Amino acid sequence: MANDLAFLSSYLFSQNMRFGTWLAASVIALSGCASMSKQECLTANWLDQGFRDGRNGQPLSRIADHQKACAKVDVRPDHVLYAQGREQGIVLYCTPENALIVGRQGQPYRNACPAALEQQFLVSYEKGKQLYDAEQRIEALNQDTRQLELLLRDEDNNDIRRYLRHNIRELDWERQRARDEQYYLERRLGD
Repeated sequence: MANDLAFLSSYLFSQNMRFGTWLAASVIALSGCASMSKQECLTANWLDQGFRDGRNGQPLSRIADHQKACAKVDVRPDHVLYAQGREQGIVLYCTPENALIVGRQGQPYRNACPAALEQQFLVSYEKGKQLYDAEQRIEALNQDTRQLELLLRDEDNNDIRRYLRHNIRELDWERQRARDEQYYLERRLGD
């Protein structure tokens, strides 16, 4: 039985590692992308680009990424126009309503809001992010349960079947607690 439990433990660990490897590779691949294409650099309206970046919650330092991308085609961003556009866009991003949406989608906050807007933004963002985290926790528990149920379906060893059923029951309890937390957080959104 010890060998069977070691195998089960090894199998579950390898499944988690496989997902982690895929996720890390995806992040690395995406991080290599330029902030603007050659064509975008050549036709850039820096006021509009700043507005879009502000509206999307990009920090002011985002212009350095554009500068690097556009240097390849010998285009220099207009820092003054970019900053003016971003200042207009960031006001639309830094609302409590948008903060809730950003948090619920699990998007990161990049410390982009001006000090006068940041506190209210963060309160709403945190509520949304907590709800997102609770939903992700429930989904992870559902996935873990499905994996154990598949193993249980194909298992003949009674000791391992008993061990799997025990773990499924534990996951059911955890999932119920996570759903209770999700319900609490959803009710708190109105506060």
